[in-house]
Amino acid sequence: MDRLGPVRIARFSTGDDPAYGVVTGDLDEFGQPAEDSGLVELTGDPLYAGIQVTQTEHRLADVKLLAPVIPRSKVVAIGRNYAAHASELDHDLPEEPLMFLKPNTSVIGPGDQIFYPSQAGRVDYEGELAIVVGRICRDVPAEQATDVIFGYTIANDVTARDLQKKDVQFTRAKGFDSFCPLGPWIETDLDPQAFADGVSIQTHLNGDLVQDGSTKDMIFDIPTLIATITSVMTLLPGDVILTGTPEGVGPMKPGDEVEVSIAGLGALTNTVVKR
Repeated sequence: MDRLGPVRIARFSTGDDPAYGVVTGDLDEFGQPAEDSGLVELTGDPLYAGIQVTQTEHRLADVKLLAPVIPRSKVVAIGRNYAAHASELDHDLPEEPLMFLKPNTSVIGPGDQIFYPSQAGRVDYEGELAIVVGRICRDVPAEQATDVIFGYTIANDVTARDLQKKDVQFTRAKGFDSFCPLGPWIETDLDPQAFADGVSIQTHLNGDLVQDGSTKDMIFDIPTLIATITSVMTLLPGDVILTGTPEGVGPMKPGDEVEVSIAGLGALTNTVVKR
């Protein structure tokens, strides 16, 4: 895979077919790109073609950012990976990573609408760090886990909480179309657990801070998650792993705006509408 070094990779549209580009410019203190930020277009999907730039450039303000990846096969999510979150829902702590799947049809991008389904009585936000898998892998030892990571992005593991309790299984509650916002881009140079304090994960609902956590509080670290998942199933390039949510989850309603921000990754914003 050709590399330019650490880059932020976005998937975007100018009104034509989706394309990929490297984001230029810095993020401000709120995780937003500078006004003069741009995109240098790539030759194709960097997961398969490598990171090969073209001569075509765009102003970031002139394009629509899309979900930075559409998982080739699946989104693998981890439940109850923060002790305080498990406690707030009155759940026991898992003895090993608790895995469930979200369909790739649940994925939407930054600025897209989260649809509040008619079957649900309560729909919650869950801000999370997401891993984008870079290559086909199976039975990955924990000490080699970083070798299969392409990069990181932001996720909102939207959940129909009442249906989750009703069904016991998570498929319906987690699997509705639009229930997996991802974005705004993939950061290829981030080690969320390299620092003692981890990286900050925050969620704002209509401007109010509702989640304020850190990756240092994960029960199972990222190498453990990858080792455990790949002992069960093969991961493909572009598959996404959701690593769990900190405490502070709560309900959204149509008309609400939810923003998930992660230090070094930017911010992912979506609005909720009635389906």
